[in-house]
Amino acid sequence: MKQLSADCLNEIIEYLENDNVSLYSCLLVNRFWCKVSVRILWRNIQNYKTIISCLPDESKEILDKNKIIISTFNSKPPLFNYVSFIKNLSFYNINNIIKNILQHFQSVTPQSLNHKKYIVAMEIYKLFMYQTSLREFYLNLYNMDNTPIITFISYPGAINCLKYLSKLSCHSDIYPEFFYQLSQLCHNIQYMYITFREIISNGLTDLISVQKNLKYLKMYSYIREDLTNIIQPLSELPNTLIKYELYGDILYIPLSFISKYTNLRKLVLSFYDNSSSFKYFERLQYVNFTQLEILRFPIGYPSIEILIKFLESNGKNLKEFHICYSNSSLCLAVAKFCPNLRKFFSTGDKDLELLKKIFDGCQYLESMNIWCGNNYKGILEIVANYSPKNFYELMLYYVINTKSEILSEELEKFFINWKKRVPQKSLSFIIEGYDLEVTNEIMKIINKYKKIGIVKECEIIY
Repeated sequence: MKQLSADCLNEIIEYLENDNVSLYSCLLVNRFWCKVSVRILWRNIQNYKTIISCLPDESKEILDKNKIIISTFNSKPPLFNYVSFIKNLSFYNINNIIKNILQHFQSVTPQSLNHKKYIVAMEIYKLFMYQTSLREFYLNLYNMDNTPIITFISYPGAINCLKYLSKLSCHSDIYPEFFYQLSQLCHNIQYMYITFREIISNGLTDLISVQKNLKYLKMYSYIREDLTNIIQPLSELPNTLIKYELYGDILYIPLSFISKYTNLRKLVLSFYDNSSSFKYFERLQYVNFTQLEILRFPIGYPSIEILIKFLESNGKNLKEFHICYSNSSLCLAVAKFCPNLRKFFSTGDKDLELLKKIFDGCQYLESMNIWCGNNYKGILEIVANYSPKNFYELMLYYVINTKSEILSEELEKFFINWKKRVPQKSLSFIIEGYDLEVTNEIMKIINKYKKIGIVKECEIIY
């Protein structure tokens, strides 16, 4: 019965994984609650001094021989083997532990300080490799000089530490031996985030190509433009990917490899340059992504004609569509080919009849961003009277300077009309624009309808 209680308590406390304040409170209930909750709390490092106190005697002796004193950090022995609970680790964590240990050595020569950093790093990596079984590893550090390069994958225990790794975040220029060794151990990474720099280590392509169950791939490249040499390992992956995101300024990467990932549920392509970066998108317009639910083009976008063809093939299952520009042709295509859309984010001045057609064609629409100008009064009226029954979030972007007195009158009229809707859903209302004048009268109206539950939240962004 006690074991059952522990299992039940663990299930409950799991929901508090990202709520450290509540987890700390659970530690104080009693010893039983403490033993259950401490394992969840310490999946991420909570205290660097505690980690230092967990160093084995052998490591402490090595540090002592190198005149690195840590006695001030471990006045009390740890209550638990906290290191064994850690599932998520980053270079940032390790660098901060090193800084804490060496905080009194800033006056020594750079050569001596670097040597001490290396010694401390070796012992810290030994500690983690031997005692942890990581699920997430974040290797992004913008100043790599702060953390010594250690071939820690060859340490005893590294196989058990890394073989269950499911999430990896890294830069492309980490030393090749690291990626080579990691590719020998980790074949079941599910989430991979790669920031590309001017150098792409050869071992990175090996690591990508051996993955058997990659589900989420996110790639950033704001310095390097040409990513064509990464195409081959991406093309060799099995068809397990369900989310793919690519961000950059101007990228030269053939997008045709995406056609292999027919199980995609989320596709995000974010480039500043349309003509160069999206020129390969035309090869995707007839590919059938049967499970695609989220499609985003936050900055640039393919040609509207090609995009309409893409929606004709893939709009049926879309639930979210985000594009930085839309014209009447694209909006009509959304109304025609995307009947299950929940969220539509676009810019471009909408005429009122077109807005009606979008609402009529997308009966499940819940949220919409509308770029409005002189027709904002009519937009508010149509949203109140014609938007689908589940609609609850409206984002208005004002492209002209709007008189606050007119806005306040129309805003109250809009809220009154919204109150008459059946079924009545509380509204989330966001207004964004330049030089908007927000008067006390406007805030009174917003607060008035918040109190009676018509408005759930209202945000004004300048």
